Amino acid sequence: MVLKITEDCIGCGTCVDTCPVGAIVESGEIFTITDDCNECGVCVDSCPVNAIVK
Repeated sequence: MVLKITEDCIGCGTCVDTCPVGAIVESGEIFTITDDCNECGVCVDSCPVNAIVK
């Protein structure tokens, strides 16, 4: 499973706050998932606009 933040991201930062390993970083107006991601899926459940997909 590889997680990806899509163009639907609104830049709210909720995923950053919920990521237990700090694997989500700001990238312009949206966020990206780094290689530090352990694919736990917490961010998927926290995203209010379902912008994070497997």
